[in-house]
Amino acid sequence: MHTIGIISEYNPFHSGHRYQLEEVRKTFGPDCAIVCAMSGNWVQRGDVAITDKWARAEMALHGGADLVLEIPTLWAASSAETFARGGVSVLDAAGVVDTLCFGSEAGQVEPLQAVVDCLDSPLWRNRLRHHLDKGLSFPAARHKATHDLLGDQADCLRHPNNNLGIEYLRAMKAVGTSMAAYTIRREGAAHDDAQDGEQVHVSASHLRARFAAHDPKPMTPHMRAEDEIEVRADPAFLTECERAILAKLRSMEPKDYALLPDSSEGLCDRLYAAARQARSLEELYDLTKTKRYTHARIRRMVLWAFLGLTEADRPNALPYLRVLGFTERGQQILKQMKTTASLPVIVKPAHISKLSPEAQRVFQLEARCTGMYDLCRYFFQREPGKNEYTENPVRV
Repeated sequence: MHTIGIISEYNPFHSGHRYQLEEVRKTFGPDCAIVCAMSGNWVQRGDVAITDKWARAEMALHGGADLVLEIPTLWAASSAETFARGGVSVLDAAGVVDTLCFGSEAGQVEPLQAVVDCLDSPLWRNRLRHHLDKGLSFPAARHKATHDLLGDQADCLRHPNNNLGIEYLRAMKAVGTSMAAYTIRREGAAHDDAQDGEQVHVSASHLRARFAAHDPKPMTPHMRAEDEIEVRADPAFLTECERAILAKLRSMEPKDYALLPDSSEGLCDRLYAAARQARSLEELYDLTKTKRYTHARIRRMVLWAFLGLTEADRPNALPYLRVLGFTERGQQILKQMKTTASLPVIVKPAHISKLSPEAQRVFQLEARCTGMYDLCRYFFQREPGKNEYTENPVRV
C-alpha cells in the first residue's frame, strides 16, 4: 500500500483540495493512505489562518486525508524555501511516506526538476546576484537569472504552484529523503487569485476574502456546508489585532528588527520608519515595500515581530512531530510510526513532558503563538480559544 504525503495549508479546505486528494487515490489506488503536513495557526504569506489548525485538520480528514501532522510556526510562517523544508522534513521524519504529491500548473515533474538543477548551480547564483544588485526583488531576479540559463523553460517560475513545487523538490534533495515526487496538474483558479468566483475550483484567497467581507451567500459547492459553518462560527483576521501589532512595532528599536528573519539593513530601516507613520497594516506594508522587498516578505517580518519570534528561535531541524488529527486508517499509520518515525511523536499533550529541552522550548513558542492566535478571533470575547496544552487530536 502506498502512503502519499501532501504539504498544505488548507486555509480553508475547499473543492480544489478535495479534487487533489481524489486524484491521488485515482493514481495510487483507493487503498492508499494520505498523510498531510499542514501549517498551524499562522501561514506562509505572513498571516493568520482563517480558522484554527484543529478545525482545518478536521476539514482535511473529511475531505479525504488520513493523518494530519503540523508544520510548526517557525517553519510554516516563513519563506517558501523554509516552508518547503519544514513540510518535507515532517513527512520524511514520519518514516511512512513513499511519495510526495503536490499540485502544479506544469502537471509534470521533469520541467520543474530542470529548474531545480539550474537553481543549485554556481553559475545561477552569480546571475542572481547580478540581477539583485540591479535592485530587482528576489522573485524577479530569480526568474531573470534562470531565464538567462534556461530560456523559456524558466517561465514555469511565473506560476505560484510551480514555484512551491520547485521548492519542494529542492527541499527533498537537501533533506536527503527517499520519497519520490509526483505532481498533479492544478485545476481552477490560481493559488492567490481572489477574483475567481466563476471558476470550478476557487482559490482559498477568494474564500477568505468572502469570509472577511461577511458575505452571506453560501460557499457551496466550493466548501462543504459543515466546514463553512465551522469557519463562520469563529473566523480569525489579522486586522483584529491591527493596533496591537502597530504598538508592538513602535516599541521596537532598529536592533530588534535586525533579529527578524529575512531582514536586511535597508529593509529594517524602512520598516522601523513606516511603523511610526502607518495607521493600518496595509499602509504599513505599502510604506515599506519597494521593488526589491515583496509584500509577503514584509508581512512575515511584521508577523514574527508581533509573535515575539526571532530568526535565532528556529533550530536547524524539526524537534518533534505533532499530530493534529487522524481517521481509522490514520490511526494505523500512527502505529507504524512508533517504529518508523525518526522524531518524537506528540499525540496527546501529556507527551510534551518527554521531549528534550530544545523540543520543549520550540513547543513553548508554539503554545505562545497559539495564545496570540486567540486574539485574532473575530468572536474573541465570546468564548476562550483552544489551548495548546489541553487540545487533543481530532478523530474522524
